Amino acid sequence: MKALALLFAALISAAAQQTNIGVPILPLGPGPFVFDTAEQHKIRVTVLTRGLVHPWALAFLPDGSMLVTERPGRIRVIRDGVLDPKPLGGVPQPRTKGNGGLMDIALHPRFPENHLVYFTYDKLVDGDKGAPTVARGRLEGSVLTEVRDLVVSDAYEGTGGLSCRIVFGRDGNLYMATGGNVGYVAQEPGSLRGKILRVRDDGTVPPDNPFIGRAGYRPEIYTLGHRNSLGLIVNPETGVIWNHENGPNGGDKVNIIVPGHNYGWPVVSFGRDYAGPRISDDPVKEGMDPPLVVWVPSIAVAGMTLYTGDRFPNWKGNLLVGSMRTGEIPGTGHLERIVFNAQTQELRRESMLGDLHQRIREVRQGPDGNIYLLTDEDDGALLKIEPAPPHSPG
Repeated sequence: MKALALLFAALISAAAQQTNIGVPILPLGPGPFVFDTAEQHKIRVTVLTRGLVHPWALAFLPDGSMLVTERPGRIRVIRDGVLDPKPLGGVPQPRTKGNGGLMDIALHPRFPENHLVYFTYDKLVDGDKGAPTVARGRLEGSVLTEVRDLVVSDAYEGTGGLSCRIVFGRDGNLYMATGGNVGYVAQEPGSLRGKILRVRDDGTVPPDNPFIGRAGYRPEIYTLGHRNSLGLIVNPETGVIWNHENGPNGGDKVNIIVPGHNYGWPVVSFGRDYAGPRISDDPVKEGMDPPLVVWVPSIAVAGMTLYTGDRFPNWKGNLLVGSMRTGEIPGTGHLERIVFNAQTQELRRESMLGDLHQRIREVRQGPDGNIYLLTDEDDGALLKIEPAPPHSPG
C-alpha cells in the first residue's frame, strides 16, 4: 500500500513539473519597444495590428497592403496598419486538427497582371485525414475566385508534420515544401511528403525535374529527406532555394537546396526524439547533404528572410529566422540573426526580442526595407522592426 502511495505521489509530482514548464508570459504590451542589438544597435518594434488568430504567413500586395493567413482558415487584409474585419471570401475550409490549417501564401510573379494568389492548407480527405495542399485563386475585390487545388500530397491520419511552405523561384516555377515527420516517408520516392516539390504555376510538372523518368519516383519531387519545413525562400543574391526544418528535440537546420539531393531525415539528424533517445547515431552521412546551419537545442524555427534592404545596413546579407520556443521551453520565442562570411560560412548569431516572449511564426522583409513579423498566438500580432530614432530610450 505504501509503495502504491509513493507511486501516485511520484506521478502527481511529475504531472506538476510538466504543467509548470515554461516562463511567465505576460500579454504583449502596446509598444513601441526599443532594443539594443549587437551590430545595428537600437531598433524599434511597433505593434501594427492585433486580433489575428494564430497567423501563419503574409504577402505584400503591390499597393502596400498585406494578405495574412490565419491557421483556422481565413485570409485577412491589412491596409495602412488596419485589419479589415472581413476576411477574403472563397477560401476553402482547412482541416485544423493538431498543427494543420491554412498555412503559407504567395503571389504569382505576374500578380499585377493576373491577380493570382497561391496558398497552402491541410485538405480534409477520406473522412478525417489531412493532405497538405497548394491551391490558387484569383483575387477580385475581397473574394478569391476560380479557386482550385494544384498539388494534393499524401493523406495522413495524425496531427503533426503538416507544415507546407511555398515560394516562386526565379525560373517562374513554384516550390512547395511538405512535412515529413511521419515514419520513413521523407525517404520514400513514391510519396510527396518530406520533400520539396517543383511544379509550374498551373501545377503541372516541368520536364527538367531531377527525377523525371526514374522508376518509383514521383515526378514532382525536387529534393527529399526533409522533416517539417517552416521556412522556404529564394536567396535574393544567387536565386538558389533555401529551406529550414524543425528537428525534434534538437536538430533544427538550414539547407541550401540542390536539385535531386537528399537531406537525410530521418536517416541522419543532430537531434533527439522528444523522449530523449537520439534519432540517429549519424548526424551526417555520405550521400546526404549536411546543413548550412544547425541548432542544438532546437529553437522551433519558423519563417526566415535574407536581408538585402538599406534600413539596416549592418544586417545586409544576414539571415533572420523566427523562433517559437527554445530548448522545448514555452515562452522563449525570439528572432535570431545569423552572420555569414563571403563563402556563406557561419560567423556568429544573435538572439533578439526574447523579452517579448512571443512565438515568432513569420519573418519577411518589406518593400520599405523594414522587417515584419507575425506572432503565433491566440491574439496574434503584426510587428514592424525599424531603426530606432536617435535618443530613443531603451
